[in-house]
Amino acid sequence: MRAIVLEKFGGLDSLIYKDIPKPEPKAGHVVIRIKAFGINHAEMHMRRGEWAEAAEVSGIECVGIVESCPGGEFPVGAKVAALMGGLGRTINGSYAEYTRAPVSNVALIEADLPWAELAAIPETYATAWTCLFRNLELKGGQLLVIRGATSSFGQAALKMAVNAGARVIATTRNRDRFAMLEKLGAERCEIERPDLSKHIAEAKQIDAVLDLVGNTVVLDSLTMLRRGGRSCLAGWLGGLDPIPDFNPLLQMASGVYLTFFGSFVFGTPGFPLSDVPLQQIAADAAAGKLDVKPVRIFRFDEVREAHRVMEANEARGKMVVVHD
Repeated sequence: MRAIVLEKFGGLDSLIYKDIPKPEPKAGHVVIRIKAFGINHAEMHMRRGEWAEAAEVSGIECVGIVESCPGGEFPVGAKVAALMGGLGRTINGSYAEYTRAPVSNVALIEADLPWAELAAIPETYATAWTCLFRNLELKGGQLLVIRGATSSFGQAALKMAVNAGARVIATTRNRDRFAMLEKLGAERCEIERPDLSKHIAEAKQIDAVLDLVGNTVVLDSLTMLRRGGRSCLAGWLGGLDPIPDFNPLLQMASGVYLTFFGSFVFGTPGFPLSDVPLQQIAADAAAGKLDVKPVRIFRFDEVREAHRVMEANEARGKMVVVHD
């Protein structure tokens, strides 16, 4: 089968097209004929050698058709999504014509949608749904602040929160992104800054914060919450440097909750992928209730260009690759 192999760590030329053996059926796993897959920043970090683990074939998610499933958990020919479970990290991932994923990290995603749209759902929407409705326990009518809302993850969370009846204030570093975020349903936009809690009128009245900026604003996010409010840390757009001289007793707001979610736990016993209603998300998209259209669609032989666009921060949303 044709695959994109990471022959070395480095630039775009590290991604090499090669023929490698097709994965064989294996108990507890699903062989998937890949129809499309999403492009993620994690794969850029893997390509550069900045990730702790990187498989020969990158790619942490895909959608496609079940080729084989020895345990019978999924019927041959079914439309499925696969994400995480070691894909692209410890086992060969989705940058290929076929992949083999653990059963625990595969889900049905039968819906009357183009493959490009289905491919925009798995990692991004599964993570956004879990952050919103598990970690933050978001409910209709509540006020949510999404910090870093212009990322593909932020846009997905914004759309899902609005569909659930929540009010959303979205932040971005660029004022020219306000119109786009408001079109997606944001009640208002704010310029992202380290001390946002001092500039936001609703400070101390906010029910939830989805923090995609990271450690640089963790304490500020907690400061703007009402008593009993929740903040979920789920991104690191502002970098991974730790909070300097962190002293919870002196620095954290009282009576609020700080949670964290990373999609790498999907498929583990405490975080089964079956907990996420991917099938319903796809059905909502097919019914026109949720817009999951990617901002850019690339062919399989254009993966290097997709990485270039991602590296240059030119994407402005979810990008996917579709097999011809």
